[in-house]
Amino acid sequence: MAVNRKRRPLRKRIGKVSYYLHHGSWWVYYLDGERQVCRRTGPDEKAAETIAAQVNAQLATAAPTMFSFQPLAMSELCQQFLDHHEHVLRSSVATIRRYRTALRHLENFATRNRGPVQAQDIDADRFVRYLRTINVAPNGHKNAAKRKLRDKGILFILEVCRNLYTFAGRKRHLPPYTENPFTELAGSRFRIEDAKRIFVFDAQSERAFFKAAGTWDFPIFFTLAKSGVRSGELIHLLIEDLDLDGGWMHIRDKPDLGWRIKTRRDRSIPLVPELAAILRQVIGTRQAGPVFLRERFVANRAPLAGATRQRMAQVLARRINQTERQPDQELDREGKARIASAVWRDAGAVKADRIRLLFIRVATKAGLGEVTCPKSFRHSFATLLQDANVDPLIRQITLGHASSGTAGGALGMTSIYTHTRPETQRQEILRALRLWPESLKLAERYVQGMEPQNSDSDSSNTPKNHKEESNYGY
Repeated sequence: MAVNRKRRPLRKRIGKVSYYLHHGSWWVYYLDGERQVCRRTGPDEKAAETIAAQVNAQLATAAPTMFSFQPLAMSELCQQFLDHHEHVLRSSVATIRRYRTALRHLENFATRNRGPVQAQDIDADRFVRYLRTINVAPNGHKNAAKRKLRDKGILFILEVCRNLYTFAGRKRHLPPYTENPFTELAGSRFRIEDAKRIFVFDAQSERAFFKAAGTWDFPIFFTLAKSGVRSGELIHLLIEDLDLDGGWMHIRDKPDLGWRIKTRRDRSIPLVPELAAILRQVIGTRQAGPVFLRERFVANRAPLAGATRQRMAQVLARRINQTERQPDQELDREGKARIASAVWRDAGAVKADRIRLLFIRVATKAGLGEVTCPKSFRHSFATLLQDANVDPLIRQITLGHASSGTAGGALGMTSIYTHTRPETQRQEILRALRLWPESLKLAERYVQGMEPQNSDSDSSNTPKNHKEESNYGY
C-alpha cells in the first residue's frame, strides 16, 4: 500500500537566501543573524528571484536587508522627520513650525494612556476620534480662548502625519509591506463641513472697505487689493523693489535678510497708475528701507532708518556673529529668524499681526464683520482676473503660484513652450483692474490729499495734507 507523503516545496537558492513556491505564492527565506526571516513576495517567480538576489547582496555586505526595519518611538520619529526638513530639505522656518505643532497632537495621543509607543502601533482611526475631542487655541497663545479643531485643521494634521509615515517607510522604521495608515484618511474622501467661508470682495464691498480705512492704512490695503501680494511679501517690500516709473513691483527672495518668498519664486507685478502714485506718496523722499513703515515710527530714533538692503544685511550678519560668539550659544534657523525680525523692526517695517488687526477693525467699521483675514484681498484679486478672462498662465505668474508638480503644471507642456511677455502681462492685469473703477477713483482722491472716506463729500471740503497727518517719517 502506497504511503502518501507531504510533498516538500521546491526550493531554489541564491547564496544565503532561498525562495520557494507555497500555496500559489513565492516566499523568500534567510537568516538575519540568528533571526529567521520568511517573507511572501507574490505569485511571480522572477520577482522572487530578484528579491532573493538583492537580499543576498545585502547580507554579503552586512547592510540592513529590505525586510528589516528599525522600530522607533513616536517622539523620536517625529524629531527625525523635523530634522530632515530642517537640515536636508531646508523647508522654511514657518513650515517646520506648523509641522511641529501638528505632530505634537500625534505625540500627545501616543503617550496619553501609557508610556511611549512605537510608530507602527498607532491606530489612525482612533487618532482622528481623539482630534475631534480636544480643544485648542486657534492662534497658539496659551491665554487665547480654546475651541474644537475645525475640519481643515484636522485635515492638515492628517496630511502631515501621512508625510511622516511616508518618511518612516522610506527610512525602514515600519514593518515591511506596511501601508501608510493615513493615506486614505488624508485623501479626497475627507469631508470638510465646518470650514470658515472664504470672503471674496466685490466692487461695492471693496469700495466700502476703502472708505472706512484710515489715512495710514489705506495705502497698505490698497496695495494688497491691487497687486495680490501676500501680507508677508508686503511687509518685506523694499523701496529698491519698486520701479514706479516703469510701473512694476518686484517680489524678491531676501535670504541675506532672513526672509524668503513662500514658494521661493521671484516675480514681477504690473502696477496700475493709481497704485504707483500712492506708493510714490508713501515713499516720499526716502531712498531706501521698507516701503511701509510702522504707524508711529520715528526715524531719528531708529538705528536702521533709511538703511539700504546691503546695510541691513551687514547688521544682521554682525548680530548673528556676536550672538554665536557668546559661550554656550548655538543659533538654529529659528534663532537667526528672530534676529532678522529685529533688524526689520529697527528699519521700521510693519508687523503682519498689525495688518491683520487693522484689517478686522476696518472691516467691522465698513459693516463687513465676517471678514477677518487680509488674504481675502488675494482671493479677490485672483477672482477679478478670472472674471476678466485673464489667461491662466498670466494669473499663475502674477500670483507667484508654483506648478502642480507635473511637467509644466496644470497646463502641461503648453506652459513650458509659452513665454509671457511683460507687456502682455501688464496689459492683461491693468485691463482686469479697470473693471472696478470706483476704488481707483478713491485712490486718486487719496493722492490729491483728501481722505478716502470723504470721497462722497461736497467738493467744497478742505483737502487734508497727508504728509502732515501720516507718521511715515518723511
